[in-house]
Amino acid sequence: MTGNPRGREDPPSGAEEWETGSGSYLAGARAAMPFALATFVLGISFGVLARSLGWGTVAPIVFSVITFSGSAQFAVAAVLGDGGGALAAVAAAVLINARFGPMGLAIAASLKGGPLRRALEGQGVVDASWALASRGGGHFDREFMLGATIPQLAAWTGGTVVGVLGGNFIGDAEKLGLDVIFPAFFLALLADELDSAKARAVALIAVVLALALVPFAPPGVPVIAACTAALLGLRSSS
Repeated sequence: MTGNPRGREDPPSGAEEWETGSGSYLAGARAAMPFALATFVLGISFGVLARSLGWGTVAPIVFSVITFSGSAQFAVAAVLGDGGGALAAVAAAVLINARFGPMGLAIAASLKGGPLRRALEGQGVVDASWALASRGGGHFDREFMLGATIPQLAAWTGGTVVGVLGGNFIGDAEKLGLDVIFPAFFLALLADELDSAKARAVALIAVVLALALVPFAPPGVPVIAACTAALLGLRSSS
């Protein structure tokens, strides 16, 4: 027998909750599929690059699993590939990922459970998922965000594996144009955030500073300087 004898609807089952509503995990996963496709190609590009830098087979895959941050991983690869030191590479990655601090604070109220669970759920905050889950006014759809992150995590890890293992068959990432996908991906995300004069000014200062330092600064320093400028701009606007 189905239905409620008092005329109220039965609460949704786990499967029904998964598939219904804009806040469902499945809806988030579906919305993120275009990003997952781009992420898969980015992962291939990173795998090919890491293998070409002599990182071997296991290290790039483990790096992608535990870090899951294309921007930070490409920054590390770029700095080390240009002859920069480990300290500069780590500093560049940390500064680039510092954006997750304010992003995490913004979404903190939408997460569930105690400190440990919230910290674990916070690992699902990635750029595209965070943007897709925003509902305005500081509100975020938690289930939608987590659902959107799952296919991107699988795509990034899988793409890295393909790039590392199939690098000899894929060839030069630059000749295939894979090197431009990463900056294009983040430019698309950045475009939506430049909705104020202050945001555009901060972005412009960071770009000019990085370009000015590239000809003579050691590898990694332009990235660190640009990230620092962006963080200072964020602090002054808060």
